[in-house]
Amino acid sequence: MVFYSGLACGQANSTQAATGYRDGQHDFDFEIGTWKTHVTRLIHPLSGSHTWATYDGTTVVSKIWNGRANLVELEVDGPSGHLELLSLRLYNPEAHQWSLNVASSRGGTLGVPTIGEFEHGRGEFLDQETFNGRTILVRFVISDIKPDSCHFEQSFSDDGGKTWESNWIATDTRVKTG
Repeated sequence: MVFYSGLACGQANSTQAATGYRDGQHDFDFEIGTWKTHVTRLIHPLSGSHTWATYDGTTVVSKIWNGRANLVELEVDGPSGHLELLSLRLYNPEAHQWSLNVASSRGGTLGVPTIGEFEHGRGEFLDQETFNGRTILVRFVISDIKPDSCHFEQSFSDDGGKTWESNWIATDTRVKTG
């Protein structure tokens, strides 16, 4: 199941210039903390439906392993019910990529990891999985990253990536502390 500042957002450093790769272990540092979350979710993806559900709640992101991993706890409510999701994000220093591993409180197991990286201020993560008996592609994009807000969008493709249908859109706004 998928849904779901240091070197974040594809900023280069001297290591990248010298070696040709970018150390992305701090890509998610921008997101550490507590966020107000607004989610819209397409009720029946890849069915031609245009019925969306909305939810509001919180997301808490905790840094692990000095930024090479983090834990995301999302809890939202709306007219369509209550959602609790957990995402364990792990950085692979050899591949210079992240895996996003998501579980829902209803299922209790991690889904297929979505793999990718940040470039030019945008994170893009992909995987292939089965949905309604068909093999599909899943794309998760993190964009519009600002100090106090960011945007997440998940899309499905059942035609090998020629077209994409958005089915999960979230906007997070940082909760001010102090």
